[in-house]
Amino acid sequence: MESPIPTHVHYHKKNRLLELTYPGDRHYRVPVELLRVYSPSAEVRGHGADTAVLQTGKRDVGLMDISQVGHYALKLHFDDGHDSGLYSYDYLLELATQQDAYWAKYLQALSDAGASREPAGIQFKQL
Repeated sequence: MESPIPTHVHYHKKNRLLELTYPGDRHYRVPVELLRVYSPSAEVRGHGADTAVLQTGKRDVGLMDISQVGHYALKLHFDDGHDSGLYSYDYLLELATQQDAYWAKYLQALSDAGASREPAGIQFKQL
């Protein structure tokens, strides 16, 4: 099994991607939007299975800072003000390796709610 502890973490600001490098030179690029909408914080996950809060309008979210928490997690400081929740190394690796499934689930939840990834105030018409 792959080690959950990255050897290097790099934020690609222009593309809004968090690159995680693992032993064996394995790299994953995880969109910051995905990290934000699946934040492990109670504010996003809620306090039980039925209390999760769907995150909308996060398409353009970026990172302001990244802090290491001990030897087990990262704290991500998003530019929309969200900075609660600790991303354990296990959870980061799960998001990185299963991002297609997480994206599909998120996009379906947005569709079911009639919501959008676009920030508030931006309206798009289909032609």
